[in-house]
Amino acid sequence: MREISDALATKLKALPTTPGVYQWKDRFGRVIYVGKAVNLRNRVRSYVRDEANQGPKVRAMMNHAVDVDIILTKTEMEALILESNLIKEYHPKYNILLRDDKTYPYLKITVQEDYPRIFMTRRLVHDGAKYLGPFSQVGELSLVIKELHRLYPLRTCRSMKVTRPCLQYHLQRCEAPCMGIVEQAEYRRRVDEIVAVLEGKDNTLAADWTARMDAAAEALEFEQAARWRDRLRALKSITQRQNIVAPDGYLDVIGLARREQQVAAVVLLVREGKMIGKENFTLSGSAGESDADVLAGFIKHYYGADGVRAAKEIILPQAATDAALLGEWLSAKNGSQVRLQVPERGYRRSLKEMAQENAAKFLADKWLQWEHRREKEEGALTELTELLELADVPTRIECFDISHMQGAETVAAMTVLTDGKPTPKEYRKFKLKTVQGKPDDFASMREIMERRYGHGHDWGMPDLIVIDGGKGQLHAALPVIRECGVQVPVVALAERIEEIYTEDSPNPIVLDRRSPALQLLQIVRDEAHRFGITYHRKWRSKRNFHSVLDHIDGIGPKRRNALWEAFPNMDAMRGATVGELAAVAGMNRRAAEAVYTFLHASADEKQQMTH
Repeated sequence: MREISDALATKLKALPTTPGVYQWKDRFGRVIYVGKAVNLRNRVRSYVRDEANQGPKVRAMMNHAVDVDIILTKTEMEALILESNLIKEYHPKYNILLRDDKTYPYLKITVQEDYPRIFMTRRLVHDGAKYLGPFSQVGELSLVIKELHRLYPLRTCRSMKVTRPCLQYHLQRCEAPCMGIVEQAEYRRRVDEIVAVLEGKDNTLAADWTARMDAAAEALEFEQAARWRDRLRALKSITQRQNIVAPDGYLDVIGLARREQQVAAVVLLVREGKMIGKENFTLSGSAGESDADVLAGFIKHYYGADGVRAAKEIILPQAATDAALLGEWLSAKNGSQVRLQVPERGYRRSLKEMAQENAAKFLADKWLQWEHRREKEEGALTELTELLELADVPTRIECFDISHMQGAETVAAMTVLTDGKPTPKEYRKFKLKTVQGKPDDFASMREIMERRYGHGHDWGMPDLIVIDGGKGQLHAALPVIRECGVQVPVVALAERIEEIYTEDSPNPIVLDRRSPALQLLQIVRDEAHRFGITYHRKWRSKRNFHSVLDHIDGIGPKRRNALWEAFPNMDAMRGATVGELAAVAGMNRRAAEAVYTFLHASADEKQQMTH
């Protein structure tokens, strides 16, 4: 039996035998795993009782778990729904989580609206709209959409709640259905015509474009003819009919593939017997899980997402854990019967095998990408180790960058590479305390080094420290680092010609721009730039957002916040009358007059007011 604290042992003894959800937490109080159980007492106790029968993932999780919280539910179905919601909220480290692959674009036609729109999207949502695709050539799809909007003046705006026609109407690109200028029946007829063209049921548009291309060529207008030729090619690509894969049906077909610790899932979307799309996912946190558990976890995540509606029939590669319960949950969520099947014959079996083949191919492609990335990262680390004559390969690299505006709002950023990969959760930001108001990068660097390495932080020590800058920044940071007892190698990367300064040599190292070692240092340096500048802009904009009102006599934090809540922007506040300003919560006539006077003063007058 695993050793546990007295407090946890007492909690385990008091667990009920009812259904519910349990959350394992680490010593920082972070939720690291969420699970459901029909019998909470038996399920949760098994984590500390059956250590010998646990998989590697559970053993690793329990090495960090120090506490457990439970939420009681009346039924197992309620526990399933709550488990799904908690996983989406906390993204626990040891749960199976989805990683979306790049999605291809679709042509979306909002046929469920009174006046439909046509646009490109990369997200399939079961909202009643019509989707065509996916398409691999984004440029071709954009070209066809642009031409369709030119030929058919359909609306492009999301909302029709307006009081007058917009610019598109005046440019004759829209017939303003928002104002009732075009009849709904006529508008719908045009949409149906477009759908027929895009589905390949009407060749009128292609014939018209061909005639225009031929006419332009005969008139020796070859550039115009070439443009019509490109439009025809794009239209042909868009209007290619989807293959018929089933006699009929509204199906989702799930495929699953595994290779060592990596798992991939594919969902084939079959509507009215035609394949309309495919979605790819990689799954993290699935090592040591059975295929049945992985499949169940995927179903809960995929169909638990907002806006995702399950098909009437879901074809699985094998039985999933709690399949009957999952079917009930999906049926309740859809408001109609949803069946989960593992077909063994007929065209549904062919679809199952097709999904499995797609999943295997997707995983094989991802595996090649991972291998290439790993080899590149390992090669870069090896080259860096040899270049800097390090004793060991640097597993953890930390980089520091200073950001300010003429000495104001000085901040610093620390970014981290772990095994050659950025580790955003380890990034840290610092607001400088000693050098505000004067641009002194050397003093700033000394302060940051002391704050990072002079305190007992639970961050772990790096194997290499990278300073953004040249020889001066390196010499400013080194004494503080050594005084803190940190003896790891320190280098500086100057941006001008990307030279590397080391502690033991007065001359910099200049590498070829294609060097993997240099590219690795550039990655961590550029990450520090990005992270630091983002923090600096955020802090500066927050300060500037409040600074205008802070200069007005009688306006404190409460009144300032009340004014920003009452008016959406500065222009709206400037356009308000004294009476409207005085009507804001917490304001009075005198304060309102002070705000009005300040906002309508000239630049010179404002400067005098603030001094």
